Amino acid sequence: MSDTAHIVSDVMTTPAVAVGRGTRFKEIVRGMEQRHMSTLPVVGDDGQVVGVVSEADLLPKEAFSGRRLTRFERIARRSDLARAEALTAEELMTTPVVTVRPDDTLAQAARLMSVKHVKWLPVVDDEHRLRGVVSRGDLLKVFLRSDEAIEEEVRRTVVSYLFPDLAHAVQVSVRDGIVTLRGPVHDTSLIWVAERLSRAVEGVVGVEARLTGTAAAPGGPATTR
Repeated sequence: MSDTAHIVSDVMTTPAVAVGRGTRFKEIVRGMEQRHMSTLPVVGDDGQVVGVVSEADLLPKEAFSGRRLTRFERIARRSDLARAEALTAEELMTTPVVTVRPDDTLAQAARLMSVKHVKWLPVVDDEHRLRGVVSRGDLLKVFLRSDEAIEEEVRRTVVSYLFPDLAHAVQVSVRDGIVTLRGPVHDTSLIWVAERLSRAVEGVVGVEARLTGTAAAPGGPATTR
């Protein structure tokens, strides 16, 4: 019902900072330090995202510096050892890459981050070319939306839609993103629908539905909750 649904392109960071396959180790570290980023996407010559390099990918070089490992340790930590000896982004990067599209919803991006346990995602177009990056912090920006804007949208897209005859009687109030609905309705079976649709309005933190079925429907008897 929300007609102001935010999508990834609304909050993503552009232009996206990336490194090429051949970018050297120290240059990657320098880029992370200068831009205060813990992860950088790796792109090919055509601009397509081919991997990501994170601080975790870089740490083995320090962790194994000067250490003499047993044969068992070398077998068990083969992947880390390979990264410890890596010199370029292509040798360091993690693949395959989890990405989102610019027109994906913030909910889709948040769900993907949660499932994949990542803090940010590269944003790519239909050709898998890098268009930006989106972080957890970017997704939370929607909760900075004002209570007044949330109230107006809930009133217009939820209350007026579900209860057109009683839109004037149903009160909508919003405080710190929490929506409260009060008043009489004709059909109590729609109360849970109102709650669910209100939760879908962007910026809503929670919903308290205090609606009661005490109003008489036109031409019919009053209903009770």
